[in-house]
Amino acid sequence: MDIKRIFKSWLLIALGVLIASHVFAGIHYSDSSALVVAVLLLSLCNVFLKPLLMLFALPFIIMTFGLGIWLINALLFLLVGNLVDGFDVDSFAYALAGAFVVSLTGFAANMFFGNSRVQVRTTRSAGNRPSEPTASRQPHRQKPLQDDDVIDI
Repeated sequence: MDIKRIFKSWLLIALGVLIASHVFAGIHYSDSSALVVAVLLLSLCNVFLKPLLMLFALPFIIMTFGLGIWLINALLFLLVGNLVDGFDVDSFAYALAGAFVVSLTGFAANMFFGNSRVQVRTTRSAGNRPSEPTASRQPHRQKPLQDDDVIDI
């Protein structure tokens, strides 16, 4: 993971937490240093704790068609609210709302600026190449090459 992606992720989380704290009365911070510490801790939780929680909750995540990830994000948001002095999340409902705003902010930024995880490119399929005429056959009219749209992830 390069430093640009880490900084982009941190910036998106910071923007989401800032927006959530201004939109919802149950999410508030006392000063900017508490906000920075909360964002750093939330980023670290997303890197280290979230994959473990997702692994243990995988059946639940599958049964809820991915909405379980939102609950995990809310739990991490509530955990950070309990750990950081000066950053408060009043209830689980506000944690759900804050996690939703942070996710929505990241989604909007990826839609606007592009996401580098999935790349779409077109390639030629080997089955569409025309065969070479041989001496035993007479040359025939060949179809023009057609490109297949293939998504490589």
